[in-house]
Amino acid sequence: MPGPRSRVRVLRLITRLNVGGPAIQAISLSDRLTARGFDTRLVYGRLSEGEGDMRYLLPAGVDTAYVPSLQRLVAPARDGLALTAICRLLCQTRPAIVHTHTAKAGSIGRIAAAIYNRTVGRGAPARVVHTYHGHVLDGYFTPRMESLFTSVERQLARVTDAIVAISPGIKRELLDDRRIGRADQYRVIPLGFDLRALIAIDDEARRAARRSLDLPSDAQIVGTVGRLTAIKDHRLFLEAAQRIAVQHPAARFLVAGDGVLRGELEAFALELGIRDRVRFLGWRRDLPAIYAATDVFLLTSRNEGTPVALIESLAAGVPGVGTDVGGVRDVIDSPDVGVLVPFGDADALAAAVVALLSDEGKRRAMGARGRESMIARHGVDRLIDDVEMLYLNLLG
Repeated sequence: MPGPRSRVRVLRLITRLNVGGPAIQAISLSDRLTARGFDTRLVYGRLSEGEGDMRYLLPAGVDTAYVPSLQRLVAPARDGLALTAICRLLCQTRPAIVHTHTAKAGSIGRIAAAIYNRTVGRGAPARVVHTYHGHVLDGYFTPRMESLFTSVERQLARVTDAIVAISPGIKRELLDDRRIGRADQYRVIPLGFDLRALIAIDDEARRAARRSLDLPSDAQIVGTVGRLTAIKDHRLFLEAAQRIAVQHPAARFLVAGDGVLRGELEAFALELGIRDRVRFLGWRRDLPAIYAATDVFLLTSRNEGTPVALIESLAAGVPGVGTDVGGVRDVIDSPDVGVLVPFGDADALAAAVVALLSDEGKRRAMGARGRESMIARHGVDRLIDDVEMLYLNLLG
């Protein structure tokens, strides 16, 4: 019988631990893979102004390294400092695996890994993995910048052993549309989360959540969760809310999240005549309570990788209505669990929400099916199994 294998060192890099799915995944993997024989050092950089901070999720036992020069914005001088710092961490850690998450950490981290593998690690090179957490090359930049970043990603793929896409749609965009990497490099590993707090939500929890948020017991609540940025398009959410409010006087709207557009969005809600119906909640750590208080979740993004808030709302038994963009279709993969609407159509979004608010039986049945689907597809144990298998295959 073979003896137990030695523990495997992993250097995991993420640009910053801001509110969102990538930070949750990086923290979960760093923590939970410890029990599977992997010792991880999690490297992260500086938050941008106004971003929510998820460092509170870091368990005490996770080994971390903070690199303040690592940041989202392109800044050659700081990027050079970040590259030097990460090269130094590679030499200190001597990892068997370097796994990068998000665009900036993916670029600098993979360049550093290539330098390390050609110099210090030449005898025992690190295997390099990069995870694409979304459709990062679509909807964020001008066409010229998209073309430039696509060329950069093609070059980085040459020094990458495995490319992880969190949905089939992202793999298709990267491999078929943009010709980044080779087919044999790709693994589709959907997001996974600890859904226990959401699965436990029942009718009593819903009533308690409404009391805690000081919401009328008879109100119909439409909610959304996310950064207040252009890509999430909360203006479209408010346009749909105005139409819903006309048909449902009892409707109220919750917006959990914060960002640079908050003032503009509050002014827009006032302009639409619904400011007294909309609650801007800011960053919240009690998201299970937000979902518990919600009747219908409305996602109005102009682009998404795999929408974490939509996964969470479905796990909480709250049916979702979402714009048919990016990876939203990978979550609402059936009309049994939610409704897809073309992006930009406020009338269609409002009609889909109104139909669910008007039919409690349909709403509850759809919520129950959505919960079952998320448990099967997006549980954290499945994520850990998939990533462990990827690592072991890379290590032979």
